[in-house]
Amino acid sequence: MKMRKSVALSLMLLCSMGMVAGCGTKETPAAVAEKYPDKAITLIVPYTAGGANDMMARAMGKVAYQHLGQNIIIKNVPGAGGILGWNELVESGEDGYTLGTVTTSALLQSAYGTTGYHYPSAIDPLVQIMELPSVIVVRSDSDWNNINDLINYARQHPGAVKYGHGGLGGVTHVVGEMTAKKVGVNLSQVPFKGDSEALAALLGGHIQVQFSSPPMLQEHIKSGTIKALGVTSMKRMNDPVFSNVPTLQEQGVDVVLSIFWGIGAHKGMPPEIKAKLLAGLEKTVNDPEYIENMRKLGMEVNYLGHEEFFQKWLKETRILTKIIKESGIAEKIAEQKK
Repeated sequence: MKMRKSVALSLMLLCSMGMVAGCGTKETPAAVAEKYPDKAITLIVPYTAGGANDMMARAMGKVAYQHLGQNIIIKNVPGAGGILGWNELVESGEDGYTLGTVTTSALLQSAYGTTGYHYPSAIDPLVQIMELPSVIVVRSDSDWNNINDLINYARQHPGAVKYGHGGLGGVTHVVGEMTAKKVGVNLSQVPFKGDSEALAALLGGHIQVQFSSPPMLQEHIKSGTIKALGVTSMKRMNDPVFSNVPTLQEQGVDVVLSIFWGIGAHKGMPPEIKAKLLAGLEKTVNDPEYIENMRKLGMEVNYLGHEEFFQKWLKETRILTKIIKESGIAEKIAEQKK
């Protein structure tokens, strides 16, 4: 008995001196970072499967293990124009094991004041992956062949044209409202949980127009089931599927707005883990296989590192806040949510 007490006291003394491992002492940040990541990383996609966000994330998952040392698990959390997914990201831990795809819509939703969190300050924008305009499409059997055909019809039939988009208050919704306001027509907007649902409604004849991202539309344009009336970029796209589609500005409609896609995390991640994660993400996004996979999906990688993306995040927040005030879209969203 005395021997056991003596051993116990000796162990207590050694533990207090930090000389024995496993005595309840916490690992140092450097030690935790050294092991990171030692399990799979969850990547929240705040939209339905099949959309541009989802395709971008799944393409990343194919090459991530080589550069991060762990697999990426895609978790789709659709609804409320991305709010449900981004709220879950904000409420996640700060250990670097939960990330999320972030888009221009995250900044927009916060500007409306209905998200519960201020995403521009609650989410840490890690890296940008790509930037693309919206495309305005109709079914291939439509009589409209350009944006002015659509505008002229809408003027003659106020409210008769229904356009679909990926979520209330999202970028494609804003582009639709901006276009209608700029040319002075009344378009009836129909929100969906994601681009894929809106496209299904367009193909089924439930809506006449869709504002969407190019990757979602690429195969349908190639197969001839839909046709594009215009893109919202400053210049025409390089992608051969869309290279012949004129910009709205070319057609006399002064609307320019592109969407960025990137990876974000809950703000407050330990700097040692964040540095390791950023290094892994840079290698992943710039991996030749990932770039080629994205190209096959109709997406062009436009990588921005953390500092550049953070500065863009702040600048876009200011620009979009101004657009919302000038377009009156916030009032329309508040009215529809009543």
